[in-house]
Amino acid sequence: MTGMLPSLLVGLAAAAAGQAAPLPSRPECVGRPGPIHINVVVEGLRSAQGLVAVTVYADDSSRFLARRGSLYVGRVPARSPTTRLCIYLPSAGVYALGVYHDANGDRRFDRTGIGLPAEAFGFSNNPGTMFGIPSFRSVRLAVPRSNMRTTVRIRYP
Repeated sequence: MTGMLPSLLVGLAAAAAGQAAPLPSRPECVGRPGPIHINVVVEGLRSAQGLVAVTVYADDSSRFLARRGSLYVGRVPARSPTTRLCIYLPSAGVYALGVYHDANGDRRFDRTGIGLPAEAFGFSNNPGTMFGIPSFRSVRLAVPRSNMRTTVRIRYP
């Protein structure tokens, strides 16, 4: 109860001054609206240029990172060093998230001439990527209810 007291006092002071009380900041929700959403905290961005893209994959290893294999991609403006967003999911269940910092805002995951990543990226559960793409099993994320939170650490190539 004591944690609510400062917020209540700010609201009362604003009301007395004839101003609207500030609302708590809530991450922007993206994706196809549905009954479930998950809050994603993307840490380690070096700049606020471009977009942060979160790709949602169903619990199907044959579709993970495959062309047209995702359910959808949600994008929000990048904020450095941390970008927060919420993304809708079709239902409770198991998903995999792939995240990248689309610094140039072209809505594509850029690669070098030899196919290596040219933009920062990360995955749900933050598996190691030193020796290549993580296994589907290592990125599976259980989402049994709405309003859960997960953190993804961005890695730069």
